[in-house]
Amino acid sequence: MRSFFDQELDVLNNELIKMGSLVESLIEDAVKSLMTKDVELAKAVIVKDDDVDAMEKSIEARCLQLILKQHPVAGDLRLISSILKMITDLERIGDQSQDIAEISLLLADERFIKELTHIPQMGEATIKMLKNSIDAFVNRNQELAYEVIAFDDVVDNLFDTIKEELIELINKDKENGEQSINFLMIAKYLERIGDHAQNIAEWVLFAITGEHVKGE
Repeated sequence: MRSFFDQELDVLNNELIKMGSLVESLIEDAVKSLMTKDVELAKAVIVKDDDVDAMEKSIEARCLQLILKQHPVAGDLRLISSILKMITDLERIGDQSQDIAEISLLLADERFIKELTHIPQMGEATIKMLKNSIDAFVNRNQELAYEVIAFDDVVDNLFDTIKEELIELINKDKENGEQSINFLMIAKYLERIGDHAQNIAEWVLFAITGEHVKGE
């Protein structure tokens, strides 16, 4: 019985890694579609979000079956519960990547009001957070999970920088307003992605220690 349960947990680990990898690629492609004005890439991100949704449903079903059929003990139940929470955050990241791609489509034919520097930096930072949070789960690495939580400050600071730059551009010329709002929305989606990656790291710590540590 224990051997079967461990095999099922290994499958869940692998499925979570696959889902995390797909979501990482969606963040990267969504930001890239904005930077390069690649309409087809943006459309591909929007379509692939359906794959993320399907993976969430599949992992959720496997988790629930394991709970119902195997009656896991406290530690195993905590682990499965953490996975259920993590896939919810991953699904939301997929949605927000889709949102970025949709704005990228709107901006594809426009001349940008400024060179985009900090948005791709935010994208890279959120991908790093997500990758490390999944790695922390797979390797049961508490230290790495804490690093992810702390690194969210980097994403938040980049968001504040972008917001200040866009406000300055609007003050200089109100014609910059509409595009500034779109860039601010993209930055806000990336900030939320960082929050979800932080959530995943917090659930990793819960899975390992039984304590739900909340970052600031």
